[in-house]
Amino acid sequence: MARDIRKWLEDLGLGKYVEIFVANDIDMDVLPNLDESDLERLGLSLGHRRKLLRASAELAAVLAADSKPARDNGKVDKPPPVAAERRQLTVMFVDLVGSTELSLKLDPEELRDLSRAYQDATAREVGRYGGHVAKFMGDGVLVYFGYPQAHEDDAVRAIYAGLAVVRAVKRLGKRILAAHGGRLRARVGIATGVVVVGDLVGAEGTEVGAVTGETPNLAFRLQGLARSGEVVVADRTRSLAGEAFTYEAPEERSLKGFPEPVKLWRVLGPSGVESRFEALHGRWLTPLVGREQELALLLERWRRAKEGEGQVVLVSGEAGIGKSRITEVLRERLMADDHIRLRFQCSPYHTNSALYPIIEHLERAAGFERDDGPDARLTKLEALVGLAGANLAQA
Repeated sequence: MARDIRKWLEDLGLGKYVEIFVANDIDMDVLPNLDESDLERLGLSLGHRRKLLRASAELAAVLAADSKPARDNGKVDKPPPVAAERRQLTVMFVDLVGSTELSLKLDPEELRDLSRAYQDATAREVGRYGGHVAKFMGDGVLVYFGYPQAHEDDAVRAIYAGLAVVRAVKRLGKRILAAHGGRLRARVGIATGVVVVGDLVGAEGTEVGAVTGETPNLAFRLQGLARSGEVVVADRTRSLAGEAFTYEAPEERSLKGFPEPVKLWRVLGPSGVESRFEALHGRWLTPLVGREQELALLLERWRRAKEGEGQVVLVSGEAGIGKSRITEVLRERLMADDHIRLRFQCSPYHTNSALYPIIEHLERAAGFERDDGPDARLTKLEALVGLAGANLAQA
């Protein structure tokens, strides 16, 4: 397979990316599943991304044609549908606000370009947070978090993606406003619940990866209650996201198709909590069990550090085994000791920004607020640098 991908890339004039593809275990089977955000993360330029995606689509079409089932007396054997499975899913509905007004001002070709730009922007932000665009429906977009790939923080990813989509459409709207005088915004509804995912086979065809359950309906209803440029989430989604975001006071609304009033939350933005662990778990933690040896090692290294021997400890292991938990216990044990703690945390949503942990730390230390403009942020950053006694002009 490595040889196949090598030849294919070299034939396209993209041979310099061979080692990157091989290092990331991308073969001819994986190739059709790559999207533009994947290729951007791999370091391909815009022109090369477009060239590779076009060639990949052509390759997929050829393979599909070659694999068509043989006809027998005019009948075609259909592939068996994917078996349905029950799973928890976070569903997002995105709706474009203001497109009807613009449709009266734009030429049909301009309107098509606008719709494509909106869909591309939505798909890009959703893909950045690990979501799956299930369907484009005119001005609406249906997105799944938790299918086909599940993450431990799909609710958090969905809310981040919703906020990112709103920002992306707002930027797109500014360009439209400058050219045509219209207004463009997105509104988003997000809900989480148990659904059944599987192919639906009917007389008119097959719907791949169809989702059944009340969760998609709830997300759609919440999107209808969202104001322009707003993200609204269901109570279950808000609970799973912990304290990662801030919200307006909750509301209860009666929704069509739901017998009881539904609690909803309007998202204001990320909370700025220093640790993802604290955001998800807060202070409601059970006692740590079975880590006496590891904790003793950390405390011993701390004792040596206090005596003047510099120490570095790496805590590593599989996800979910308690790495963050043991660091929290260590922090609690050191409360009585004088110390300065600096926390820098990487993020799976910012893999293309090597300096993200430093940037995020400085923003938090300077006290940046969501609504701060460039001048306000510069003033706060200057104040932070001034605390260090540095030459401000030189810094």
